[in-house]
Amino acid sequence: MTAESGRRRAGEARRLLVIAVVVAVVVAVDQVTKTWALHHLAAGPTHVIWTLQFNLTFNDGIAFSQVTGATALVTAVALVVLCALIVVAVRSRGMYSAIVCGLVIGGALGNLIDRLIRHHGGGVIDFIDLRWWPVFNVADAAISVGVVLAAARALLRPGGDGAGHRGRPGLGGGGRLGAGPEVDDRVARRPGE
Repeated sequence: MTAESGRRRAGEARRLLVIAVVVAVVVAVDQVTKTWALHHLAAGPTHVIWTLQFNLTFNDGIAFSQVTGATALVTAVALVVLCALIVVAVRSRGMYSAIVCGLVIGGALGNLIDRLIRHHGGGVIDFIDLRWWPVFNVADAAISVGVVLAAARALLRPGGDGAGHRGRPGLGGGGRLGAGPEVDDRVARRPGE
């Protein structure tokens, strides 16, 4: 094994560890807050500040309570999407991408745990209520933040079209997720540097 391949494998191991840690943190925080909501919000909504209130609801549909009443279908689709996300995460490069993938996978897994393990008719526990946005939970927030970070990365790359740096593929540019000099310094080096 060459020094370069050793560094590459160590970097890949660190990236996979980051994904796993982010997934674990998102799932843990999501499940702890949902358990708290179940035990403390059963009596009704609790006002927090301005329009924010905690209001226990159960969503048997998909995001923002769409496609309600199709729990088995939603769960099957969620499992397929989760598997696809894991494939994308394993193939991605860079720490930025590791964090983005960890957020999205953690959120998807947190909601899937509700559907498969908690006994609420396949419904996901939602409790963060802004009163001007659909009620959501920590898993939903993690997915949203991950998607916004991925979109921002694609839009803010040089050229603004997600095509990557100096013609190299980047997020949204048909290349590997997260490829770019600010993520992986090997890309920025030229032979002999």
